[in-house]
Amino acid sequence: MRTAEGPFPMETTYTWTALDGNSTRMTLRNRGEPSGFASIAAPVLAAAMRRANRKDLEQLRATLEQSPR
Repeated sequence: MRTAEGPFPMETTYTWTALDGNSTRMTLRNRGEPSGFASIAAPVLAAAMRRANRKDLEQLRATLEQSPR
């Protein structure tokens, strides 16, 4: 997934790897080069993105673990 718009163009990559018959590992990687004000605020934005990603992934995991198999 990629965006070139806004002050923080970035690319997000999701990788899914089967671990065994019942488990899958999902890896998420965000890459981007902030410009303008975003370059000054990059450390704060990066921390906010990590928190948001962690929250979203926890919600996804809870949803998937509740789903019937």
